[in-house]
Amino acid sequence: MIAPQSDLRTKLERAVAEYEASGNVGVLMERLHTVRDGATADALVAAVEPWRDVPEVAGPIYERVVAEQPTNARALVILANAYWLSGRGPDVVGALADRALAADPNNRGAWHMWALTEANQRDRTIRWIQVVERFPEDQLAKAALADNAASLASAEHDKEAMQLAIRTYEQLLAAATSEQQKTALETALATLRKWTL
Repeated sequence: MIAPQSDLRTKLERAVAEYEASGNVGVLMERLHTVRDGATADALVAAVEPWRDVPEVAGPIYERVVAEQPTNARALVILANAYWLSGRGPDVVGALADRALAADPNNRGAWHMWALTEANQRDRTIRWIQVVERFPEDQLAKAALADNAASLASAEHDKEAMQLAIRTYEQLLAAATSEQQKTALETALATLRKWTL
């Protein structure tokens, strides 16, 4: 018999509460494997939603989801994110991002993971340029592009990268909605404009 979603959520809640109290990852993994082995992928997705951004919980659950639904781009991205946050490394995460892009070329999360996993600073900046070109309203991608371009400019004394960083931070400033964002962006821009390459 397949457990109802509410039972799954309760079991996950108990497992997470026990883990938070004890810090015992081994026990958490044991509980999660027991929960996931008796449920469908769809039921697991619904039940684990409150802990989707907790890698220790999302990883094991989404491993099962991806095994059952290997072309589910959203599930692949969530698993990739869980792996990234738990330190699984760019090769494993990049492979999941590639699978997600193959399944759904319009999945922004997949594009983000694809760009994030590039080890080479210059190539990573180029990837973020591609993401921003594909999703021009994606402020998170623009922030990643600006940060990577600034790092590239600093590391390699690259004037074009510096101009790209300044231009992108200016776009972010123009779209900023909170005073805190504006202040942070103005500070970053003031710093970049003082650099001599």
